[in-house]
Amino acid sequence: MKTVLITGTSSGYGRETALHFHSQGWNVIATMRTPRPGLLPESDRLRVVELDVTRPESVAAVFGAEGPIDVLVNNAGVPSISVFEGTPMARVREVFETNTFGVMAMTQAVLPQFRERGSGVVVNVTSSVVLGHMPLSAVYKASKMAIEGFTASLALELATFGVQAKTVEPGACLTTNFAARATNGGSLDTLVPAPYAAFAKKTMDDFTGQDVFTKESDVAETVWRAVHDTTGQLRFPAGPDAVLLAQAK
Repeated sequence: MKTVLITGTSSGYGRETALHFHSQGWNVIATMRTPRPGLLPESDRLRVVELDVTRPESVAAVFGAEGPIDVLVNNAGVPSISVFEGTPMARVREVFETNTFGVMAMTQAVLPQFRERGSGVVVNVTSSVVLGHMPLSAVYKASKMAIEGFTASLALELATFGVQAKTVEPGACLTTNFAARATNGGSLDTLVPAPYAAFAKKTMDDFTGQDVFTKESDVAETVWRAVHDTTGQLRFPAGPDAVLLAQAK
């Protein structure tokens, strides 16, 4: 029976991905920064584990305690919607610490066991922002574009050992708490200098009003497909809007 470790499983894509792999008979290590009861079903094949991907000691503890795994899904992320001019550099660093450096830290921690065993898959969940030109996402897109480049190069380094690295690029999911988290719990107005206000409002109205969008299940199913793909495909758009963007690109 295979084992997958998924980060960021308290909600959204990560939670749905954990449920999907569990339903397919896998052992699931579901990590989250603050574990809470009732978020995932009780099962002898599903373990909820505390993990903060930005803390080296937390990363080391998880891999030291949980034993061998077959797949790592780097899903944990910090969303960010803002006008760059109004974004504090502290917020920029916070986004990169999780979305970029956290992914790299988790990946580096798992690679020795994958390489030595001659198998394993790393799936890095990025975003459809990498596929098109999207305003109010400069910081978020930069953090995710970095992982796209990282994964493309990593895949070449690992191929000789039989280890794979891939990205899944989810579209806009309007049923998650992305917007609230993306403004760091505050109002978008506080991150938008007055000259940008009209532009930002129209952008957000367009974003929340779109009729083609991604569901959590789209992402879970795409992660599953990426893990089992044997064609050498590197990037997997997830959700109808992401697929349209990838085709247009």
